[in-house]
Amino acid sequence: MNFLALDVGNTRLKWALYDAPRVGARELAHGAQFLENIESLADGDWAQLSEPTYVLGSVVAGDGVKRRVEEQLEIWDAQPHWVVSKDFEAGVSNGYDHPTRLGVDRWVALIGAHQRMLHGGGLRPCVVVMVGTAVTVDAMDASGKFLGGLILPGHGIMLRALESGTAGLHVPTGEVVPFPTNTSDALTSGGTFAIAGAVAHMVQQLHAHTGQMPRCIMTGGAGWKMLPSMTVDVELVDHLIFEGLLHIAATRFGT
Repeated sequence: MNFLALDVGNTRLKWALYDAPRVGARELAHGAQFLENIESLADGDWAQLSEPTYVLGSVVAGDGVKRRVEEQLEIWDAQPHWVVSKDFEAGVSNGYDHPTRLGVDRWVALIGAHQRMLHGGGLRPCVVVMVGTAVTVDAMDASGKFLGGLILPGHGIMLRALESGTAGLHVPTGEVVPFPTNTSDALTSGGTFAIAGAVAHMVQQLHAHTGQMPRCIMTGGAGWKMLPSMTVDVELVDHLIFEGLLHIAATRFGT
């Protein structure tokens, strides 16, 4: 009853194999591959894996990338299933104006955060932050209703935009410091504090809306870089999307 979870982002495909499609399942193997190297999965990372009974994935990189992943999955008989955002799933309701247009990675991360609260610390409002190519800052109330969220450019996009639009500025290798005194530090610190400020603002807004201090959960490949600069308490969760996929798999596949 092995279960393969796939998180296909804008830059990398991350995967994890579990011994069952359920919350708390034991991880058997995991890995990651840049999108340009997807064609190496069947003969490389996945060649020695036990065949999964179920495959469930979240993909934001587009249909072309999804087809390339499906071609690699042909080494097994398992039929891949792909999550789509909907009105309600796995305890979370979708307050987006057009629910199906909510990014599926955001949807799965919200489900993972809701599941995490159900099994540790109790339900309360939550701000879910994903720091990757783009940054999302999403608000969910204690009942599991997604209220809305912010989308910001990630560090790389911010810096490339400044480099292309401003004479004399180049992508820096600076540090995050309270009072930058050189251009590299100013650019790096500016991008970092912009993201930290957006998170703090959303925490304040959600606190005012619900009357409860929200929990703040951060995930994404660059989350660890942001953690020292946050002005609110943040819980860093490496694999929040996998946690969401496990919960969705448990409700769909009935194990």
